[in-house]
Amino acid sequence: MRYPVELAWGNFHLPVHLLCEVLAYSLGYRFYTALRARTADRISDQGRQWIFVGAATGALVGSRLLGLLEHPALLLHPPGGWLYYTTNKTIVGGFLGGLIGVELTKKRLGIRASSGDLMVFPLALGLAIGRLGCHFSGLEDGTFGTATRLPWGIDFGDGIRRHPTNLYEIGFLALLACLLWLLGRRQPLPNGRRFELFLSAYLLFRLLVEFLKPTVALPGLGLTAIQWACVAGLGYYIWLWGRKLPILARN
Repeated sequence: MRYPVELAWGNFHLPVHLLCEVLAYSLGYRFYTALRARTADRISDQGRQWIFVGAATGALVGSRLLGLLEHPALLLHPPGGWLYYTTNKTIVGGFLGGLIGVELTKKRLGIRASSGDLMVFPLALGLAIGRLGCHFSGLEDGTFGTATRLPWGIDFGDGIRRHPTNLYEIGFLALLACLLWLLGRRQPLPNGRRFELFLSAYLLFRLLVEFLKPTVALPGLGLTAIQWACVAGLGYYIWLWGRKLPILARN
């Protein structure tokens, strides 16, 4: 296989990454609407709409901001000019920014019910499809892994066999979705717990898998910007669960 992978019809060429990105959004949203139709939702339609606005706004800001912090040396001299500031994006930044946007929106509206539980499986599906597109983009996407001698290493076109980190992530998402589904079948989870487990597990995975990517650590800090964002997100959940323990003990 030659990377990046494209679909060709005569002179028309469609990058598979673009196709997967469209499918990730469309199929993820259709999966969400199907689940909501079958689930007793404690949040009104209007409340959901405002939550989506808060999530999209926070995700846009968080994704772009963390994407820029990945390469701080380029901030003063951006390759390609000012457009560079609008193109960098990261999933971790999108998740954390979206989480902040949702929580601020729910606080403003006085909504206490979890809005994330219903999104877990659609998010896992969308992420997996999106990461498949990243894999087919090869070196152009910038999410490839470091060199490896393992038999499943993949040459993306530069003669170096690398860790297929995007495929690792797809496998992790499939396993995590199955575990969360089985856990929910075994006993009902508390309000919001499914999303908390999903996002904290994903942040832990990204913290670890980033060691298999060639991204350079921030000067003097030992970890990349994405890894520090994962640490911050995990720290938030540790603090959140620490607050809940005394309440659960009293009950």
